[in-house]
Amino acid sequence: MATTPPRTALHLTTTLLTATVALYMALVAFGNITDFGTNQQFVRHVLAMDTTFKDDDLMWRAVTSKGLQDAAYVAIIVWETVAALVLVYGTWLYARRDDLRGRRFATYGLLMVMLLFGAGFMAIGGEWFSMWQSEDWNGLDAALRVFVLSGVVLLVVQLPGGDSAHQAKA
Repeated sequence: MATTPPRTALHLTTTLLTATVALYMALVAFGNITDFGTNQQFVRHVLAMDTTFKDDDLMWRAVTSKGLQDAAYVAIIVWETVAALVLVYGTWLYARRDDLRGRRFATYGLLMVMLLFGAGFMAIGGEWFSMWQSEDWNGLDAALRVFVLSGVVLLVVQLPGGDSAHQAKA
């Protein structure tokens, strides 16, 4: 009869850190769904660029259609929800000691978070829509915190021995 190997510190770390980002993303998505209007205003102001320096060379980028703004916001919420679900599944796989698949799904979910906060909020929101110019609607610090957290967790998830050590002994 095969015995289950003891949990290693790395296994516990990857499980709990993946769970942490999963919880964070689930709470973000839940908050955006149950309090739709708060961040809806944030997205509308960023896309409209109405609190930037209003440089004529940049203002052509502004999206002022409320329909397009709301579609972008709904897409963000869907992305957040899917990322949360992927991370929850990765956590569940880690908890079941299926580290190979846990690592795969944690990686997918963490990349989704990093793409949203890095490419979406920092690059597109921050640079394309000049969010950095706004004193009222600047989410770059928050986006950077989530991007760095997710990146650190992704690095831990990718550490050697985090998956194959358990699978080889089982």
